Amino acid sequence: MKTYVVDSNFFIQAHRATYPLDVATGFWAKVRDLAQSGRIISIDKVKNELYDKNDDLEKWCKKNLPNDFFKDTSSLLPEYGKVSNWAISKSHHYLPQALNEFLDADEADAFLVAYALNDKSNRVLITHEVSQPEKKKKIKIPEPCDEFDVNYMNTIEMFRELGITF
Repeated sequence: MKTYVVDSNFFIQAHRATYPLDVATGFWAKVRDLAQSGRIISIDKVKNELYDKNDDLEKWCKKNLPNDFFKDTSSLLPEYGKVSNWAISKSHHYLPQALNEFLDADEADAFLVAYALNDKSNRVLITHEVSQPEKKKKIKIPEPCDEFDVNYMNTIEMFRELGITF
């Protein structure tokens, strides 16, 4: 069974732009159901990004996501090392600021790729980032995913793959 590993933008974009908590209750009920069934998960670094604003989204997550939703990334050093080495090997392309941001231990992106890479036949990364290999100011998640053959898609593609409507 595939597990879908969600980026912080899965929650943030939905909450702020597409599916506000007070309007799109069906969307959030599906997210809660998927989380409780273990079909979607995330990582500790995403939790840190979501739990730093003390807003309605943070309150919703604390109330609706299972205690084991955010997985620990401390055991991913081999995979994180591969992702880091890839990024460093691209230093001729990316600006130093982009590399520093991507490799920052508090940032989720490289750890999300590492987590998916750890079991890439069963994990799919869910992000709203789109491939922009020509971009120099930011390393987008699809670039290392493509390098390591890690599957990724956006929220709507995930819902379609799961056959979910709301």
